[in-house]
Amino acid sequence: MKKITKALASLNDAQKASATHIDGALLILAGAGSGKTKTITTRVAYLIDEVGIDPTSILTLTFTNKASNEMRQRAFDIIDSNGYAFPLLCTFHKFGLLFLKFHIERLGRSNTFSIIDSEDRKKILKSIIKDVETTLSNSGIYEVISGLKNAMSFADDLIKSSKYSDYPEIAIIYSAYEKYLIENNLVDFDDLLLLTYKLLRDDKNLREESSKKYQYIMVDEYQDTNELQFNILQFLCATHENLCVVGDDDQSIYGWRGADIRNILDFSLKFKNAKVVKLEINYRSTKSILEVASNVIANNTQRIGKNLISHKGEGESVHVLISHNEIEESTKVALAINTLLTSGVNPEDIAILYRVNALSRSLEEGLMKANIPFKLLGGVRFYDRMEIKDIIAYFRIFINPHDDFWLLRVINRPKRGVGEKSIEKLLFEAKIQNLSLYGFIANTSVENLAKLTTTKISIALKEMIENIEKLRVAITLDNGDFLDLFDKLIDIKSFYKSRIDGEDKIFNIDEFYGYFRDNRKAKNSLEEFLNEISLLSDSDNSEGKKVSMMSIHSSKGLEFEHIFVVGLEERIFP
Repeated sequence: MKKITKALASLNDAQKASATHIDGALLILAGAGSGKTKTITTRVAYLIDEVGIDPTSILTLTFTNKASNEMRQRAFDIIDSNGYAFPLLCTFHKFGLLFLKFHIERLGRSNTFSIIDSEDRKKILKSIIKDVETTLSNSGIYEVISGLKNAMSFADDLIKSSKYSDYPEIAIIYSAYEKYLIENNLVDFDDLLLLTYKLLRDDKNLREESSKKYQYIMVDEYQDTNELQFNILQFLCATHENLCVVGDDDQSIYGWRGADIRNILDFSLKFKNAKVVKLEINYRSTKSILEVASNVIANNTQRIGKNLISHKGEGESVHVLISHNEIEESTKVALAINTLLTSGVNPEDIAILYRVNALSRSLEEGLMKANIPFKLLGGVRFYDRMEIKDIIAYFRIFINPHDDFWLLRVINRPKRGVGEKSIEKLLFEAKIQNLSLYGFIANTSVENLAKLTTTKISIALKEMIENIEKLRVAITLDNGDFLDLFDKLIDIKSFYKSRIDGEDKIFNIDEFYGYFRDNRKAKNSLEEFLNEISLLSDSDNSEGKKVSMMSIHSSKGLEFEHIFVVGLEERIFP
């Protein structure tokens, strides 16, 4: 028996209908755990080994290298002949790279270009931004330009547009950035798709040539595609409609980074004769879990809809743990996990999921107090987050203003324009006078400070010292107004507000403030509060098996035997 015949026999009816579909557009609505990878790889093998399609005319696009490598291996495991050429099975960005290597010269650019990573991009932008007046942070501009590229906005178009009239500097920075890339024969990660789109859009002959080359196109995780990727796919389908997309409208969780749910919802409108197949048998979860999930997602107004059926049977009921606050919740979760561990459950089989990273704070403390080892996937421990460490640094200064380590951390939080050379001069003079940096600034006039830096910076530094002194007094009064005054005088939130992840940063800061207020009610001193945090932050980080903690976004594609979903309430968990 041929391998492909055996593979087809192992599929259910919906999977088989998808795998054996040949010509015309096909939307495979694949629910969680419904065997979509098996279906796609079988279709690749079927087209090659059974139908006789030239492998080089097949293009399969994924979002991760891991997915493409797995699919390639699984497809060729069920192909009998080893004499076939490999079909192109890669990520969108890898396809863009290969495409540009062949065709970028049509844009007057060399195909010996180098790809810069995100750190390189930040360095280039930082060198450009220093000469431009802007209220946006470096990271904010970085994210805006990335967003513009994924929205198919070129620098030249932006200069003529009124879209960013409130931030005219964006067009200037974007244009200067693009000029730098071209002059140095560089492309960034977003260019791999944007320039591919530009070539296909502007060159009809290339568009038709590429479409004829790739006669059979497949896309995994289609619900995660953005408008730019959709347009590239449309261009590649210029001479045919042999596009097979696999996705789940109920798993569209990347709208915040540009994914467009309309791509999957409107697929049948974009491709008039599209066939839709629903993979509704779930091989991963029990009936009780699927019923809860289905009842929740049924309230979603933007979905095509499907009815998932469990292949595993009824299973244990979903447990609801009701708590009055996050401390009680973390204590109950830690207790439940301890019970599981005591009964022999592997910590690697346990996960805690939350909607926003700020919710990890109380959970981290709950697990630490219960001596349960854990690891954060795709995130940073709460007290290790930049914005929290900045506030802690200020609090440390309130206790001991003469510790240069903490002052140097926040001397530009928020921005005060103090450069490295100015800091070197200030530290040198402070050392000569046998003073801390704080003491030197406090005891030196604006005029004398200006000799080492500028008048503007000198005034900002003196104001910082004055504000810190006011807050050192306020913290001792314990009248409940301290945090309000801290926000007013230091305004650390303004430093993070303009960042693309500003909302998360502010959420984390407010979470920290809440914890601080609770501690003040317990009459703990500021030093006791900070020492407790230090002990929590420096707790056991040894290797070994650990419980996993992560956001919902980070959990995509992972499986665990025991899962705790926390903060499942209105305005926190959509």
